[in-house]
Amino acid sequence: MPEQVFDRRLIAPMVLGSILNPINSSIVAVALIPIGAAFGAPPSQTAWLVSALYLATALGQPVVGRLIDLFGPRRLFLISTTLVGVAGIVGAVAPNLGVLIAARVLLGFGTCAGYPAAMALLHSEAERTGRDSPAGVLTTLAVANQTIAVLGPLLGGLLIGLGGWRLTLALNIPLSVVAVALGLLRLPRQQTRRRGGLAQIDLPGMGLFAVMLFSLLLFLMNLQHWYLLIVTIAAGAAFTWRELRAETPFIDLRVLGGNVPLVATYARALVAYVVSYAFLYGFTQWTEESYGLSPLHAGLVQAPMFLIGIGVSVTVGRRDGVYGKLLLGAVGQVAACALMLGLTAASPVWMLVLLAVVFGIPQGANSLGLQNSVYFQADPDRIGSSAGLLRTFGYLGSIVASAATAKSYGSSASTAGMHELGWIMLGGSVLFLVITAFDRGLRR
Repeated sequence: MPEQVFDRRLIAPMVLGSILNPINSSIVAVALIPIGAAFGAPPSQTAWLVSALYLATALGQPVVGRLIDLFGPRRLFLISTTLVGVAGIVGAVAPNLGVLIAARVLLGFGTCAGYPAAMALLHSEAERTGRDSPAGVLTTLAVANQTIAVLGPLLGGLLIGLGGWRLTLALNIPLSVVAVALGLLRLPRQQTRRRGGLAQIDLPGMGLFAVMLFSLLLFLMNLQHWYLLIVTIAAGAAFTWRELRAETPFIDLRVLGGNVPLVATYARALVAYVVSYAFLYGFTQWTEESYGLSPLHAGLVQAPMFLIGIGVSVTVGRRDGVYGKLLLGAVGQVAACALMLGLTAASPVWMLVLLAVVFGIPQGANSLGLQNSVYFQADPDRIGSSAGLLRTFGYLGSIVASAATAKSYGSSASTAGMHELGWIMLGGSVLFLVITAFDRGLRR
């Protein structure tokens, strides 16, 4: 009987599906100022272009991930990637900021299936072949995601230079077509794992989770609306009561509560992405508005993160374990934030490039370390929803970062505002370092 090996035809749809969100997350970083100029909107309003995507994705990732656990990745992948193309069309012709924000919401839901589907496929292939999926595949996913996140601003700058900010939305149309084609041709129709039926979908749990997360994210965007925090707490209590009693819960809190390492991974993801996305959006806006760079040049300044991030991911991806990866990322974040606090509008360009180089270290190490943690810590039967929750906590971090950026900048991306944001980022970096360095479980 021939030896079963990992089906490498799956890698292309896995990678393309998983990068649809990070490319749309990062490409908008250099488009915020041109969009604001086109619609007469300040940074406090264009921040919703960031928050809308993450709000939809934070809600949708664990829901779609759970559906993937039950029904397999193929159909969810095809539906979601088709939605990406529809969002690209709506965004490309948006007549005002409101419609553009709606397109970003649609885009958020459309990018929900890629990453959970990839993780589910890895586990199903491990079951089929009787061996762990090649470590290089996990590294490929991490490298692809962090590479796209870094290349996004550069690609965005090129597209804006060629035809304006609308091209950054229209890009999703060909991406959607290719993703759907790959999904139809290469994703398996049958999964080896036994799938459930509609009766296993916990609709009340999903609904309460959506209310809890939606009210929390809205509260983080505007802390003056204190009543949203009360709604969040009430919905969270109802969600907990429901999930502890449901026969097939949406998120099995009993299992999750007993999996302390996985909960700690989610906490690390939240803090890490607050810092990462605050730099991506906040620093980029400052380089354009206060430092005077064009969108293309702002993207070029961040390009060194691409090379450093890939180099770090490839290097540390060859080593077992996650403790060293996360500790390296933690130290890199602290160093980068400290360097950011020393920048002014009079700083030479090489200092901006140096900052991007230093930020490439956590960009490559943290994404791989967090992804590998979930792959090995999660219940195999819930790998889709567990992977979705990792992204949800990351998007929650991005919402916090967006809110912090809007508060720090107000009506303009000034140097003083950038420094205020830098102190917030430094605090998050130190917290990430502490909860990583003293976690003995990571060393095992």
